[in-house]
Amino acid sequence: MTRSIHRTLLCSAAIAASCVATAAFAQNRKVAVTPYIEVSQSVYADLNRDDVLTYSTVAAGIDVAANTARTSAQISYRYERQINWDKNVGDADIQSGLAQIAVKATPALTLQAGALTTRTRADIRGAASPAFVGNLDNISQVYSVYGGPVLATNSGPVALGASYQAGFTKVETPSVTAVPAGQPRLDYYDTSFSQSAGLSAGVAPGAVAPIGVTASAGYDRDEAGQLKQRYEGYRARGDVLLPVSPYVALAAGVGYERIETSQKSPELDAAGQPVVDSNGRFVTNDASPRQITYRTDGVYYDAGVVWRPNRRVNVEAHVGKRYGTMSYTGAISYQASQSVGFAARVYDQVTTFGQQLRTGLSNLPTSFIAARDNFVQQYNGCVFGTSGSAPGGCLNDVFQSISTASYRARGVDAILTATRGRTTFGAGAGYTNRRLYGDDTPGITLYGIEDQSAYGQLFASRQLSPVSQVDGNLFVNWYDSGLAGAGSVWSYGASANYGHAFGRLSTNAGVGVYSFKTTDVDAVWSAQAQLAARYSF
Repeated sequence: MTRSIHRTLLCSAAIAASCVATAAFAQNRKVAVTPYIEVSQSVYADLNRDDVLTYSTVAAGIDVAANTARTSAQISYRYERQINWDKNVGDADIQSGLAQIAVKATPALTLQAGALTTRTRADIRGAASPAFVGNLDNISQVYSVYGGPVLATNSGPVALGASYQAGFTKVETPSVTAVPAGQPRLDYYDTSFSQSAGLSAGVAPGAVAPIGVTASAGYDRDEAGQLKQRYEGYRARGDVLLPVSPYVALAAGVGYERIETSQKSPELDAAGQPVVDSNGRFVTNDASPRQITYRTDGVYYDAGVVWRPNRRVNVEAHVGKRYGTMSYTGAISYQASQSVGFAARVYDQVTTFGQQLRTGLSNLPTSFIAARDNFVQQYNGCVFGTSGSAPGGCLNDVFQSISTASYRARGVDAILTATRGRTTFGAGAGYTNRRLYGDDTPGITLYGIEDQSAYGQLFASRQLSPVSQVDGNLFVNWYDSGLAGAGSVWSYGASANYGHAFGRLSTNAGVGVYSFKTTDVDAVWSAQAQLAARYSF
């Protein structure tokens, strides 16, 4: 399928989702549907070379928010056409959007769905410009959609749960990655279809016995287009929970799991090098045997502690053995008030890019802040929620780099959102380490390495009056590919925006300063300024 057809289908899907939301909820006062058109004029300056680029933007988008007795949803989608005034710089089409929908079909059954489109870095070693304008290096457009039911009910004292989720991800071929000379090329991700199903049954402590007992099982599968790569995993587990005080309980669990990842080999030319297609992706040798890239088959276990001093605080930590080594996991959630919330997690999992993106996307809130900052692409970092019960989530660990290989991901993420009067704050930070799995196929020598990254982001918004507001962003990212000679990459920046509404017409003025640095290149500095006018229907 060609790139234009992919764009058409995905744009149509976004428009269709918006139309469905509009038709379904138009009669409810708790639903807001706001389509808009926007024009803007921007100036981009390369501060290293004193080059200045001027460009115009024409954009169309829609914002939908629903909060009814049965439905919680938000859709924010934007398509823009950048028209550059310099004939040496090509025009650009940019899409960005996030949709999250949860429908309570029955008291026990919830239907969930969501979609994402954003631009992000493709190669962890390559350029890291945070300002998406002009002829940029190392940028891919990503599309992802997911959906499925979640069942939660009771049979006497037994709590029963079941879930199924399916997701599809498409990544366009990146622009020139600008990696250091002599470095091997990463594979170019194409598409994947992932599925996850789970069942559980459990009784709470004191319902039948002094301890709580839960039994669960699940199945995961991910099929990627590049070299017909496949992830398949089965799991079954039992857990016990023993209260030792009104607020503290000891937890322990043991389970069995089998995970296997595999792939076909690429076609090789006369020199023994992999053959690639017109998009730079490997051509699969369908006659080749399937090669196992990772396998685990056996028992895993962990033990930990749970602390719940009140309904607003939940802290748990677990340590055990999984994937053949020690494993550490945990989570913290704290809802200080209706508008202040904090969440953090420590994770350890063998997964794939498609699975991790689907899971991260499904964990985002159905009510989020869609900041009006057109310089830095939204939705590839932290997404801040609007309530203390759902403070948001960060996708930085997913977008560390895009690789078709399966990997073991270990790390920590934390996010905070707070609203005080007319001021809203958001903060996110995290670190992730990934060990890539693969065989020794010629041309695919990057698998088996460990890459890592860290990030931090701050957001603030202040409502100056009923018709005006100001907001700002600060961020920093660090990437290390783990490859000899590649070094690390830094990316950081700051932006500020002022908006004023005149009825259906609103204006926005923004400025930003950004920089990134790779090992063999001096820091690249850039600045932008923009004036925009939006008409909302």
